[in-house]
Amino acid sequence: MRTVTLSYPMLPEAAAQYAQPQVVALGQFDGLHLGHASVITSAVALAREAGVPAAVMTFYPHPKDVMGKGDYEGYLTPSKDKQELLAGMGVELLYIIEFNEELSRVSPADFVSVMLLPLQIITAVVGFDFRFGYMGGGDADTLAELGQGAMKVETVAPFLLEGEKVSSSGIRKSLLSGELDKANAWFGRCYHLRGIVGHGEKRGRTIGFPTANLQLEDRYVIPAKGVYAVKVFYRDEVLYGVMNVGVKPTFHEGVTTPSFEVHLFDFASDIYGQELKVELVSYIRSERKFESIQALIAQIGADAETAKGMLGYHS
Repeated sequence: MRTVTLSYPMLPEAAAQYAQPQVVALGQFDGLHLGHASVITSAVALAREAGVPAAVMTFYPHPKDVMGKGDYEGYLTPSKDKQELLAGMGVELLYIIEFNEELSRVSPADFVSVMLLPLQIITAVVGFDFRFGYMGGGDADTLAELGQGAMKVETVAPFLLEGEKVSSSGIRKSLLSGELDKANAWFGRCYHLRGIVGHGEKRGRTIGFPTANLQLEDRYVIPAKGVYAVKVFYRDEVLYGVMNVGVKPTFHEGVTTPSFEVHLFDFASDIYGQELKVELVSYIRSERKFESIQALIAQIGADAETAKGMLGYHS
């Protein structure tokens, strides 16, 4: 998959370089959940039928991040993760449009005439709730009208699970409330965090449970504080373990910034400075303060056994 970064207004030489008949899925796609996947797979299928490249056009940073609106607190799928997932879905071109205050003031008509039509997009595929342009003034019907017959528009219906519309906002709420099973079901995969192993307080090794201190690579949505059963990808290895997300109240007071401590089962290699991708498979319990270190050690042991059961892990 080729990734192309563009800004508004798109220069004629950029348009000339990438212009070709193509099908493009348009949207923010933060999360790449089952609803987003239905839009993108529709675009890929239409592109295959037409014998043209399948593309996705998205925006970075997130518009809510730039405009400071809504309950936006990080990405469900940062850019690196989004590119990895899209490549696996058969997307051949990814257009990342730089979102800034100037772009936020662009009218729907100008966006289509400057950023879409010059690329020779033959079909734009959007979700049922797609909005674009200044103050979200444009929708799918607007897009079709502005396409002037040169660009068709296909609208994909809501994706429902158990009668509920799958949405990024719903996933955020589930992650923040500890409803990981629901969030993962809506993703169609396990939510993951990616980061580099850094030096923590090194307390875990003194109590028999050494941990890798994960320093996140990007502004992920932080899930509910607590303990999780996790699947960890390290180089070519798949490892299993338990992760604590939180402020370690047994040892600290007044700390508000959470840490991410991963205890890997039957693993003793030095991985400082290495990248880990940590999939959150199951939520075990919320974080709490213990009366003694021994009580904490006993609970960590119990959590590890619970996680092994959830993960089907056998040493």
